[in-house]
Amino acid sequence: MNGPHVVVLDTPSLGDRSYLVHDGERAVAVDPQRDLDRVLEAAETAGVRITHVVETHMHNDYVTGGLALARLLGATYVVNADDPVSFERTGVSDGDLVEVGPRLRLRVVATPGHTHTHLSYVAEWDGVPAGVFSGGSLLYAATGRPDLLGPDHTDVLATAQWQSVRRLAAELPDEAAVFPTHGFGSFCSATQAEGLSSTIGHEKTVNPALVHDLGAYVEEMLAGLDAFPAYYAHMGPANHDGPAAADLSPVQTADAAELRRRIQAGEWVVDLRTRQAFAEDHVRGSLSFGIDGSFATYLGWVVPWGTPLTLLGERPEQVAEAQRELVRIGIDRPAAAAVGGPADWAPEDERSSFRRATFAELAAEAVGDDVVVLDVRRRLERAEGRLPGSQHIPFHELPGRLDEVPRKEVWVHCAAGYRAAAVASLLAREGHRVVAVDDDFEHAAEAGLTVVPRAVAL
Repeated sequence: MNGPHVVVLDTPSLGDRSYLVHDGERAVAVDPQRDLDRVLEAAETAGVRITHVVETHMHNDYVTGGLALARLLGATYVVNADDPVSFERTGVSDGDLVEVGPRLRLRVVATPGHTHTHLSYVAEWDGVPAGVFSGGSLLYAATGRPDLLGPDHTDVLATAQWQSVRRLAAELPDEAAVFPTHGFGSFCSATQAEGLSSTIGHEKTVNPALVHDLGAYVEEMLAGLDAFPAYYAHMGPANHDGPAAADLSPVQTADAAELRRRIQAGEWVVDLRTRQAFAEDHVRGSLSFGIDGSFATYLGWVVPWGTPLTLLGERPEQVAEAQRELVRIGIDRPAAAAVGGPADWAPEDERSSFRRATFAELAAEAVGDDVVVLDVRRRLERAEGRLPGSQHIPFHELPGRLDEVPRKEVWVHCAAGYRAAAVASLLAREGHRVVAVDDDFEHAAEAGLTVVPRAVAL
């Protein structure tokens, strides 16, 4: 080997990456997710032994598997010494070295900005920097957002983020690879990250923190911040407490009577099938969060925390995948599950459907005083262009603003259809007549609709 080998473990549903870096014999797991089987399989495939598990920070967007992995393997668990955690770990600080093997070590670099105690780990091979595991600091053409700890910390952290990224760029050679945890769709990214790989040299030409002065960087970054998922509030405390290993064993099976009881009790019965299948036929009162989309992010954003969840899937594999995604955000055990189809879950008189439509159909039919067009995109999405006369309630605010939706036929749209279907199901549960626009918003103008452009969108 001419340098350390890095195995990338993608979690696209959350927009994150974990890593396994090794020297052919010994390995370090970086920011592992809670479903540990993926990390263990990667280590077995590579023929290496995980001796260390390191965290770049106390994560805001997922429950870590780091402590559970370290305990399972007897590995050294490395966390910032200043993090007030309630479990035993090896505390490290700026400048410390994590010795992995004769040729591989990690140098600890304090990179506050995403959090106050954020660390990056420079992988050194024979003493030469080969790459940096930058967590939520230096991302691909972006940086981690500084506002997740609240407005009282945002300005200080924004300045620190700029300084931290510049420190990494100054201390590392241009050819050093960059391995961020966030930035692949994660809401922990301040702006949209670009690409799937990068180097320090490339980032010097594209990263806002490296091409703008401090004032311009902070102004641009803060202007680009939008809402982030509500479940983030629970992730930090869970990670400081020391999460246990996840239980992915099957949950109890619910029959039709049990599903009816749970819906009537106000619990959330979540249909994992595609939004198209849900619209055609579903259990009345159930909700559409297809496993084919950003399931955990959007469900976790709006479900009242602690509400019992029952999962409906066509196949056991769908339910198992949903369980895996849910444990990553701290929803450990669904209350129940059922597999099959609507005919298995409820009699015909307890099932329902609603219409799906395109923007062309919206243009032709959604007119008159008895129709309302509801835009459920986020604020910055709507700022890029909107349909005049449409009502705006962002997806994540809808459960608390249901009384603002008129008792008319509601045509719901988002950017591509997933959130529109989820909102349509929430509204249908409340007795609204709904049409879910299952189409890309970029087709709206092509369909003949007037789209108010960004310059006057707000």
